[in-house]
Amino acid sequence: MIRSAAILALFLVGSLPAGAEAPARIRIDAFEIDRTEVTVGAFRAYLARRGGQTIAEREGGSFEYAGGWVRRPGWVWSNPQGQPAAEAEPVTHVSWDEARAFCADRGGRLPTLAEWRRAAFTETRAAPTDGFETGRTYRYAVGDSPEGMNNNRRHHVPVGTTKRGVNGLHDMGANVWEWLADRRGDEALTAGGSWWYGPEQSRAEGTQWKAASFTVLYIGFRCAYGG
Repeated sequence: MIRSAAILALFLVGSLPAGAEAPARIRIDAFEIDRTEVTVGAFRAYLARRGGQTIAEREGGSFEYAGGWVRRPGWVWSNPQGQPAAEAEPVTHVSWDEARAFCADRGGRLPTLAEWRRAAFTETRAAPTDGFETGRTYRYAVGDSPEGMNNNRRHHVPVGTTKRGVNGLHDMGANVWEWLADRRGDEALTAGGSWWYGPEQSRAEGTQWKAASFTVLYIGFRCAYGG
């Protein structure tokens, strides 16, 4: 897990500032979406201002999959694997309601599945960067192959440190799953796969339903605005 700002600087792609400040937004049609996943630093600032504890904190820890879902004492948003997180890491161990409340506080909301797929896979910019073509829909969020995504590693990585993808977004595929606005009873939809999964789960059809109250090492989120 990256802890040093000096080391972190070596991994940054696209000159993206990260931490407690709000990330840059990318406009996709009638809505905007965060360029990166919400960070630990941003979530820390939110809780410091609003007060309160997350579900995982109240319950003494969150979950990891190890032949079944296992509660890990002390694994919460600030200590994702039992150790303090760097401010630029994506925040995890938050429920759907907690993610939605954060986005609402920022003046936004969670993206819908339709919005997320549009942003992640179809290049909409008139002057794309990184070799992407306007109007083209890609197999992966970083292009025709999954190279450059954070798959099959031991942990998530700080936001903005992987390959910049379609529409200039980071980690729409892999790194951590992301909560979406879509609900089905007590379940909410997640998209994008994570570092723990292979690249196929990061594709458009790789979404998964999970209990909206669930908190786990692999799920984070980003916010959308307008639309």
